[in-house]
Amino acid sequence: MRKLIECVPNFSEGRDMKKIKEITDLIESVNGVKLLDVDPGNATNRTVVTFVGTPDEVIEAAFLAIKKASEIIDMSKHKGEHPRFGATDVCPLIPVSNITMEETVEFARKLAEKVGKELEIPVYCYEFAAFEDKRKNLANCRAGEYEGLPAKLAKPEWKPDFGPAKFNAKSGAVAIGARNFLVAFNTNLNTTSTRKANSIAFDIRENGRIMRESGKLTGKIMKDENGKSIRIPGTLKKVKAIGWFIEEYGIAQISMNLTDITVTPVHIAFEECDTKARERGIRVSGSELVGLIPLNAMLDAGKYFLAKQHRSLGVSEEEVIKIAVKSMGLDELKPFNPHERIIEYLLDKEIPKPLISMDLLKFAYETAGESAAPGGGSISAYMGALGAALGTMVANLSAHKRGWDDKWEDYSKWAEKGKKKYQELLHFVDEDTKAFNAIMDAMRMPKATEEQQKIRNAAIQDATRYAIDVPFRVMELAYESMDVMLEMATTGLKASISDAGVGALAARAAVQGAFLNVKINMSSLDDKVFAKEMFDKGSEIERNAIEKEKAVLEKVNKEIDIF
Repeated sequence: MRKLIECVPNFSEGRDMKKIKEITDLIESVNGVKLLDVDPGNATNRTVVTFVGTPDEVIEAAFLAIKKASEIIDMSKHKGEHPRFGATDVCPLIPVSNITMEETVEFARKLAEKVGKELEIPVYCYEFAAFEDKRKNLANCRAGEYEGLPAKLAKPEWKPDFGPAKFNAKSGAVAIGARNFLVAFNTNLNTTSTRKANSIAFDIRENGRIMRESGKLTGKIMKDENGKSIRIPGTLKKVKAIGWFIEEYGIAQISMNLTDITVTPVHIAFEECDTKARERGIRVSGSELVGLIPLNAMLDAGKYFLAKQHRSLGVSEEEVIKIAVKSMGLDELKPFNPHERIIEYLLDKEIPKPLISMDLLKFAYETAGESAAPGGGSISAYMGALGAALGTMVANLSAHKRGWDDKWEDYSKWAEKGKKKYQELLHFVDEDTKAFNAIMDAMRMPKATEEQQKIRNAAIQDATRYAIDVPFRVMELAYESMDVMLEMATTGLKASISDAGVGALAARAAVQGAFLNVKINMSSLDDKVFAKEMFDKGSEIERNAIEKEKAVLEKVNKEIDIF
């Protein structure tokens, strides 16, 4: 459950690819960061770079990139069609997963402070990272562009948020901010009419259309008392849209920029396009995603369409995404591969998962081998995952049962709860082996001198505490998952009640198995107060798991015993 943020710096160089590569090479040198896209523009003389990773690593990569740009780009010689005021013109941070906008703002300001202090470049914080309202708008921060910076910096009201209030002739200034994820999303229409596509785009986009006299398309433009054209707003907030004809596909499209998918997500944009299209005798036949998308956006879409079908939202992640793709026709024009289009999946390719990626046979052979890991901790986590998965299965089957249409939502909620538990438990299958290896690595550290011994002992204690924390978390998750099995044994599909029982057996075994790992690692821990605290908590979880297993099995056996 890593925190991920995206960074999209814009550099004022789009013609000399040698310079751009110097910048992107530094970005790629940072572990925990993946370069996603490099988009140079000759006319704009500007390159948009996109990379993603864990927050601290993204900040490091962004700083290195801004520093390199300040060294190799000379703004006094820059010409281009796009507004700009610095070698690194803008550098927004975007929350992708498991991180709030508030946290992202803190990282943006941390980067801004480092750039201003260490590189002596004036920094303006914009959008969500702005310290005052007038600086939220990037256009305000960049007004006057590079050429107007000397005069701007001399004004007290435009003192930079970080860095010196003096003109840096070579590097200019930089705007660093935090904004929501922008998705480029097109819907396909069963028409070739650009005019019809534009009409639909005007219906939905936030900016809407200009109001004309008597509602006529070609009538006189209506204006307010200040002489400004009156606009009729569209139905979707944070959406920019236009209609066009795509020669390659032979169809008209509505091309959209969803500038804040927390306000208007992709599935709502799709549905509204289809609604407005049908009002004009047209329909949306599919859609096209340009670039990448966060996992949650696809999961939200899939769950939205599953709910419309009165189907459980607790089905596998793969199934949820498949429903999203098929419901929005994302594969109409070309194949849609989630592992190439979803940001988190792209990053997951680089994270080693030696156990979970194995097939069942290989996993069994690996467990039976001569190495000490995987051992009881990983097996406990896997047993817990299988137990929770069984409870989830019964909930999904119950939600789908003929005649129980009025109950699907309740069972769906239980299925989602079980799914969350088994997904987390699967993570700990590899995490437990990682914890064991951390102890082994610490024990191999040099101990020739007193200082080395001190460092080694501290590393061993840290690794041991981690090796206790991991199976203890497995205990908690496995026990919490038993609520699903108990509910399914009580109200779920009777034909699958035995599966709820097996799930409870597996979950209880996971709790007790993980507790054995907690206890065996306690013997090596110097902090006996912490060890006793974990032992007491673990003992309580074990007792409760045994009682809950008993309650589940009583219900199951009462239903299935025939003698």
